[in-house]
Amino acid sequence: MVFRLLPKEQAAEVFVELDSEEQEVLIQSFSNTELKEVLDELYLDDAVDIVEEMPANVVKRILRHADPDVRKSINEILKYPDDCAGSIMTTEYVDLKATMTVEDALKRIRRTGPDKETINICYVIDEGRHLLGYLSIRTILLSEEDDVVGDIMDTHVISANTLDDQEDVAQTLNKYDFLALPIVDTENRLVGIVTVDDAMDVLQEEVTEDIEKMAAI
Repeated sequence: MVFRLLPKEQAAEVFVELDSEEQEVLIQSFSNTELKEVLDELYLDDAVDIVEEMPANVVKRILRHADPDVRKSINEILKYPDDCAGSIMTTEYVDLKATMTVEDALKRIRRTGPDKETINICYVIDEGRHLLGYLSIRTILLSEEDDVVGDIMDTHVISANTLDDQEDVAQTLNKYDFLALPIVDTENRLVGIVTVDDAMDVLQEEVTEDIEKMAAI
């Protein structure tokens, strides 16, 4: 009852923080409309985490009521092995083309940004989705409107592969103090990003696991 009183966005944020048993209880009590409303507000990586924790009958219901694009993305991420970068990445990032002007880039960020997990870093790709560079929102805002993205982007990109160990990815984020790390496939095509909050979750899980091993639990 309390959950239903929350505004949609806040309800989604609360839902993500609940443990899987409480999430399952809520899902079972949701109408189809309520379930779709919560799913629509979730970031993709959070939706994947929830799907991984739920029993098969609940997963089927979640996927049945998810937006078709979200359902496709969830299924793609679920194909990656556990403990690899692909399994914790999100596909909700802002991509730009090198030929865009700063004015074009700002228009794209305003149009697509509200649905992205982060807009602090934008990634520059070519027509084949190969990762060419990145831009911080600070760089974009401090540039002239007619500056070309390809001229002001940083081409020294540190990235990880979809099959890299998730702990290594988290350590890289921690080492360089990044907000997000781009994830590429074997042909250097951008397929997602791992954000710092997900990386910290991984490190916390690994530390807990190490402590349990030392205590012989």
